[in-house]
Amino acid sequence: MIESLVGGFEAAFTFTNLLFICCGIVLGIIFGVLPGLGSVTALAIMVPITFYMSPVAAIAFLVGINKGGTSGGAIPAILINAPGTPEAAATARDGYPLARQGKPEKAMKMALYSSVFGDFFSDVMLILLAAPFAAIALKFGPPEFTAIILFSFTLIAALAGKSLVKGIIAAALGVFLSTIGLDPVDSTSRMTFNKVELFDGISLNALAIGTLALSSVISQIFDTRRGGDPAAAIVGGDYAEDNKLRPREYWSNWPTLLRSACIGTGVGMLPGLGVSLAAFLGYGAARRASKTPEKFGTGALEGIAATEASNSAVVGANLIPTISLGIPGNVAAALLIGAFMIHGVVPGPLMMVEHGELVYSIFACMLMANLLHLTIGRVGIRIWGLFVRVPKNIILPVVILLCIVGVYIPTNSLFDVGLMFAFGGLGYLMRKSGFSIVCLVIGFLLGPMFEMSLRQTMLMHKTDLSILVTSPISLVFLLLTVYFLWRFGFRTKRH
Repeated sequence: MIESLVGGFEAAFTFTNLLFICCGIVLGIIFGVLPGLGSVTALAIMVPITFYMSPVAAIAFLVGINKGGTSGGAIPAILINAPGTPEAAATARDGYPLARQGKPEKAMKMALYSSVFGDFFSDVMLILLAAPFAAIALKFGPPEFTAIILFSFTLIAALAGKSLVKGIIAAALGVFLSTIGLDPVDSTSRMTFNKVELFDGISLNALAIGTLALSSVISQIFDTRRGGDPAAAIVGGDYAEDNKLRPREYWSNWPTLLRSACIGTGVGMLPGLGVSLAAFLGYGAARRASKTPEKFGTGALEGIAATEASNSAVVGANLIPTISLGIPGNVAAALLIGAFMIHGVVPGPLMMVEHGELVYSIFACMLMANLLHLTIGRVGIRIWGLFVRVPKNIILPVVILLCIVGVYIPTNSLFDVGLMFAFGGLGYLMRKSGFSIVCLVIGFLLGPMFEMSLRQTMLMHKTDLSILVTSPISLVFLLLTVYFLWRFGFRTKRH
């Protein structure tokens, strides 16, 4: 493993790759700073642009966006109590009170350093666990993968939204949309309506950018028209002199940092749990373990450290199931799968075998990105706050333009642009009606894999699906599926 990682550093340590990582981190922080956008929006827009990059540079660029966006959401949460990303809502509990005390830079430094620590910890876990997970996954057959994907759908539907039923419906819709196009077995057309543009299926870029990015912009346009621009509530006043974060102050929180990094890594390894859950779990665990829990919510550095280490630790850990099983840990990992597929790399158990050099180059890029993230974030602490002041009536049109360009560039197809606007409308309706967009996107991504594994299972066993119960591995995942259906469906209705 050490030799492979050294080889990965040799391949990844180039000026071009470092430049793309830096650009990704800066772009991610900017999108994270702008309330309501975040790294997922940036990833959805930028995935198509990576078509023109080398595989290592493309993934390094997107990883930089993901890392920067996760920590960038803490900046508006601290400065104006308007979290740039949902997970930063937990950071605002102590970050904003500390800023109101005249110490915004101290709060942002604590958030940055804790974020980089959690990120580095999860990257190390990814490097150590990805290969063993992939080796185990190589023993899986079609029945096992069918059961695993069913479990993933249920877990994501149960945890990604407030309603299990709505989550399952959204995932089923995603699977249905993935079947449009030519049949992978006999090449007959399915629901193409004689449109040549649909023979290859619905464009992932059109669906992802439309439902994730464009729908968010539409929602913010309506919200801004009703309630004004929240960026007007900038923290004012002179900064206190005590904005230095001394090493002793930071490292005195090492038990919290380590605990939160472990929580975030564990959450990231399980599909569907999400970054927000990790942030609030880390915050809650730190408060329970603290000797002075009454200080939480009043500007405690320990609270900032807990949330930022937890949510950033998800970034590396969610690639463990992505690389070893081909199952995205969250929507950001789902978009990274799309980027892999653009470059002819299919995530899954064989990825470590067929593209081992690429995988370890990506690992090396992730480790280098942590150092660059620390440097760029520290230098730009005073600069990032300026982006909070940009009015949304300037930002939102620019994002719409980027959405159009991101869909049009890879295929030069206005049909895909039209699809993007249609999915933007669908995404807006889903947001307002409580249906999970994450379930829709992940259902669309896993749909072809689910269809293929199910059809292979039926062909191998002459339509006898009892193999799903007789196989020990698939039985375990089916029982877990039933448990989650009961836990989040039946029990929730009773209460």
